[in-house]
Order: sequence, then structure tokens, then C-alpha cells
Amino acid sequence: MNRLGKNTSLPSGVEHPSFDPAALKVGIVHIGVGAFHRAHQAVYTDKAIDAAFGTEWGIAGASLRSVDIVSDLKAQDFRYSVVTRGADGDRAWIVGSIIDAIAATEEREHLLDRLADTGTRIVTLTVSEKAYGIDPVSGGLDLSHAAIAHDLSHPQAPVGAIGILVEALARRMTLRRDPLTVLCCDNLPGNGHIVRRLVLDMAERRDRELARWIEREIRFPSSMVDRIVPAATETTRALAASLIGAEDRLALETEPFAQWVIEDDFAAGRPAWEAGGAIFVRDVHAYEKMKLRLLNGSHSLIAYLGQLNKLDYVRDVMGVPAHVERVRQHMQAVLPTLDPVPQIDLAAYREELVARFSNPAIAHRTAQIAMDGTQKMPQRIFAPAMERLAVGGDAADFADVVALWLAYVMAAERLDDPRATELKTAAALAASTGSTAPFFSIAGLFPAQLANDVAWRARVDVGVAALRAA
Repeated sequence: MNRLGKNTSLPSGVEHPSFDPAALKVGIVHIGVGAFHRAHQAVYTDKAIDAAFGTEWGIAGASLRSVDIVSDLKAQDFRYSVVTRGADGDRAWIVGSIIDAIAATEEREHLLDRLADTGTRIVTLTVSEKAYGIDPVSGGLDLSHAAIAHDLSHPQAPVGAIGILVEALARRMTLRRDPLTVLCCDNLPGNGHIVRRLVLDMAERRDRELARWIEREIRFPSSMVDRIVPAATETTRALAASLIGAEDRLALETEPFAQWVIEDDFAAGRPAWEAGGAIFVRDVHAYEKMKLRLLNGSHSLIAYLGQLNKLDYVRDVMGVPAHVERVRQHMQAVLPTLDPVPQIDLAAYREELVARFSNPAIAHRTAQIAMDGTQKMPQRIFAPAMERLAVGGDAADFADVVALWLAYVMAAERLDDPRATELKTAAALAASTGSTAPFFSIAGLFPAQLANDVAWRARVDVGVAALRAA
């Protein structure tokens, strides 16, 4: 079977954009060209270019670590398939908006040139929470983070996302380029504000004039993104091949649902992403909180239920009625912590989440979601717990989710987490003492409000003990 490329003849049922990718020019540089971006923002950009008939919004995708994904994109003329799996069957879409791919480890200057180029007007990011190097206590730069430490010492040869942004912006300032927009698409509350703070912090340490220029000229809108995109497998690639009639090493599978809510604050224009269903608002805070706490928080709950009960996929967890009831209970506990969300019916949204989690065609591994708990739990579980406690409300549900997480940490043979060493040291002490106190002693892991709440911590202790005894 031939490999997918620009000259591949596609079966009649395969969808693709109407524009010619060869006619596009790079207007967007995306850092973190992994599965989520390729099944979400790139598809939205396809629809935007189709609707507006413009050529200025092609994407140059950059990978900070992987060389293989860049090699595969180049080998396939940047084409790949996204297979949507729903109740009405499987449908394939061939993405056309990505027109360049850059491996930062081998082509750092090419990436920095792209970012500094006058044609680049937007930089988007999906690099995962841990890649930003956020100090869990101050919210600023984590000076012990490997990439942050390197880039502060070697500002013109950066390796991390923040260092690359700062060096590129320094070059734009020197070259008197037009301003641009930095649009974070990772699961961080107020993600635009967070990235702006980190960029300014690093810029200030380097050159005060640069920091002031960034403050004046660069926009950092926040956004909320949502689409379940499991890690691709050989089964994914075989399914795609059966639909498109070609080998596609970059094939992805995803659910029909997709959502993108964006703060409408751009320095130099933007694609017509609303043509693909994006919602532009003045403030994304309510949408972010809704998604982080209802979807992502429930996902963490499901992941730890799955891992502790040897259930490999989200759909397997949702196949157990008691677990479905537990997920519904968690969503109900979250509701008092949410703000009104314009254009969203929260009751319908919760039912839609249950249906999405239960989709039998989507093989989303609980192990994948369980990764990096120290980066995910603060915004998904700790924040709503603190809000409930602050008003004298019931935060027992959130203590129970924390208990699931800690029980998983104690049971796991191998942890994929940036603080894995500290967690496993605490886990060994907790197992020997029968208390979760060693976890609460890890610097910056739990907010003081939770660490100092005796009753809430007692609930966590009881929960962990019960799970380990089961």
C-alpha cells in the first residue's frame, strides 16, 4: 500500500479541505505538534481557510523533542488523516493546513527564524502543563526546571517553550517586526495570563527593555480547548488505511465533539476559526473552569479508578454502573464552584460528557490520563476543594478523588510525573506509617489551606486506607 502524500488519490468518501496546501504561506507557528493539535487546531484552521479563501494562515508545526513526528510529516508532504469515530460510523478527514514541520532539537535556528519572520502573526502552543516550568508556589518561573535553568543561562540557544518564545520575541524587537499573538491551548486556568507572566519574567531577567516591549506589543489571549484524542495505535493506523486507501503513520482517531473558546484579543489578525465552530468571547474564565473541573477533573477521577481496578480504557470504567454513578456524583459536587457559562446548559453538558466518556469506539487509556498528576490535580481538584472549604461547604468528594490519586501513587510500579521521585519517597513512608502526612509534607504540592485542614486531611487518610484494604 502506498503512503499518504500530496499525490494520493483518495476514495470518494474521504473528506479534505478545498484549498491547495501548496498555495499557503506560514502565518501560524505551532509549538507542540502532537496528536491533540493535529486533531483540533489544525482541523479548525482547515475549516477557517476554506471559509475565508485566504492563503496567509498556513501552519508550521514544531516539535520540541520528537524528531520522528517531523520526519513522518515531511515524508507524507505534511498530510495525515483524522478519523472521527461516532455512533454514525467512522469518517476520515485529510488535514491540509500544516505546510512545514520543524524538529527543534536539530533545527533550532529554523524555528527561531520562523517565529521572527514577518509573515508569522500567531504562535499557538500545546506542550503540556509541565513543559512551561511553572513554580507551583509562586506561579512564576521554576528556576529548578531543567529547560528554564538552561534558557536563562543560554538565552540565544533556548531549548524550552518559554525560552524559545523570549528569544524569538527579542529577535522580532531587534528586527522591528510587527507584533504577534501568543495563544496557549494547554489545560491551564487563565493560560494566556500564565504564559504572559512566564515570558515577561524570563524577559525581565534578560533585558528590561525587551520586557517592556513585550508588555506593549504582544497579545496573550486565553483559550479553552476540548476534544478527546487518544494516543494512536496500530489499530488506529489500520482503520485509517482502510478508509483512505493509503498507509498513514500519522493517523489519529478522535470523537465527533470538538470545542474551542478563545479570548478575542489578537495583535495582527486571526483565521476565521469560527467557521469550524470556535467561540470568540471577551473572557474565557467561566468556560475554562467548567471544562477543567467537569471534564478534566472527571477524567482524573476515571483514570485513577481505572488504574486501581485494572481497567485499561475510559470506556471500560464507564461500563461499570457504580463508576458512572461516582462520576456523576463528582460532577454534582463541582457545580457549586462554577460561574454562569454563557451559551452553555450545564445539565446538558454533564450528560454529554458521560456519553463522550462512554463512547465505545474511543480507546482512551486511563494510564495516559493518570500521568503528571502533580501538574493536573491543582487546577482540577485542589482549587474547587479550597473554594468549597472557604465558604463552609462540603469538600469531601474532592478529598475522595485525592485519596484515589494517592492510592494510585502508592500502588504504581512506575510513575510518569515530574515529581515522581518525591512522590515515591512519600509513598514508601505513607505505607509504613499508615498516614498520608508524607505527601502533605512535599513542598508546594498541596496548598496550605488543604494541608492545614485537619478534617479534610482525615477524609483523605480514611479514603486511602479503605482503598489499600480493598
